[in-house]
Amino acid sequence: MGRSRYLRAVHPGPAGGLDPEEPETLLECLTGVSERIGRPAVLIAMDDLSAIAVSRVAPMLRERFRIPHQPDNLPARVADKAELSRLCARWDVPHPETVIPASGAEAAEAAWRLGLPVIAKWSRPWLLPAGADGLRSTMLLHTTAEARRLFERSAEAGSRLLLQRFLPAGPDTDWFFHGAFARGGRPLLAGSGRKELSWPVRTGLTAVGRWLPDPAVEEAGLRLAERLGYQGILDLDFRRDERGCFRLVDFNPRPGAQFRLFADAAGLDVVQAMYLDLTGQQVPQPSGGPGRVFVAENYALLAAVRGGSLPRRRAAGPAGAAGPAGAPRASAPVPAGADRPSERQAAPKRDAERGRVETAWFAGDDLMPFLAMLGALLGRGAGKGVRALRGVPEQGRRTARAVVRTPRQRGRSQDSTGSADSTGSAGAAGSAGPASRPVPPEASAEPDELVTR
Repeated sequence: MGRSRYLRAVHPGPAGGLDPEEPETLLECLTGVSERIGRPAVLIAMDDLSAIAVSRVAPMLRERFRIPHQPDNLPARVADKAELSRLCARWDVPHPETVIPASGAEAAEAAWRLGLPVIAKWSRPWLLPAGADGLRSTMLLHTTAEARRLFERSAEAGSRLLLQRFLPAGPDTDWFFHGAFARGGRPLLAGSGRKELSWPVRTGLTAVGRWLPDPAVEEAGLRLAERLGYQGILDLDFRRDERGCFRLVDFNPRPGAQFRLFADAAGLDVVQAMYLDLTGQQVPQPSGGPGRVFVAENYALLAAVRGGSLPRRRAAGPAGAAGPAGAPRASAPVPAGADRPSERQAAPKRDAERGRVETAWFAGDDLMPFLAMLGALLGRGAGKGVRALRGVPEQGRRTARAVVRTPRQRGRSQDSTGSADSTGSAGAAGSAGPASRPVPPEASAEPDELVTR
């Protein structure tokens, strides 16, 4: 971004980095930036950490910046995985079944009851220490022993451990919702879309995404914003479960990396809509947009090579045809004061399939960001190649790798008298969980089965 011809100036951040628990350094930094600019400017956080820190110093910056009104530490509340689980349960927003264990034993039992493998998350990932070995914001656990060991590192992680039922990924399972909202959760511009490729494959960032309106996804996003009285930009991630239900898995209180996907026919996107609202200008009525495709060139190339080919544009079908699982292919973006998605008329499918491609890096009138990205990509690839060659053993190129194979069926045939109810200190959210499973045998810290590849 620093190479773009449209970037006028870059202001350095706080010395020593950004710490949302000690926002005084950010306040001092932004005060200096404001004095250099010389007039009020619009301030939009572009990552979770910045959104949390900015919300905590916003009352002291109202005269210097135009900032979305987000009281009561709202960004930190929705970015907190445990708090999000409670909000979903309170407002009937589908969410993966979640357990917050109070001990290592409860973590092991919850992992077994939810079904292995299980997703593990830290409730406040921004508190994770930099460079901590084996501590990541989200992990996939394959054994009860892993769950027990991970819980024992809660103090090091700085927040509570959550265990969630694993929802398998598929070609039509990962969806997202972007929106810009005025005070009171009034939508300025919003839309839903589907990940068609991601990097890492089926688990990571959007490499290729398509704007595809879906009433269930849009309704959930609009309901959350309205109930929260949310002002600002949000990015929600959903996963469709095996029964076709969209479950909210992440709430990001800032623009997503693919926010330019949701630009209407005139080029209006959620950031521009937010700018107009914060500066007291009229936000134009959105028109057109569904069917657009977003491509992050570097990630799309890696995902296509590793996991499959790039999606092709489908041939236009008859008017009114439905998308996957009955989702309508096209509807207008959500303008201010618009009815709910379920109340709007669907446009012909061919209109949704004619949207142009929005690239993350390449622009004919601004090539430097693309060239910088390409140079960095090739540099990292060359570096990995050199390291790999240096690590090749003399006797061959294949190395042995220890892999833990989870004993999913072991212990399930035990007599039901060996089972135990979850303790009252373990919280759960989302739909009701499966019937109580037998308590797993005491898990060893050693791998259950080793296989060499």
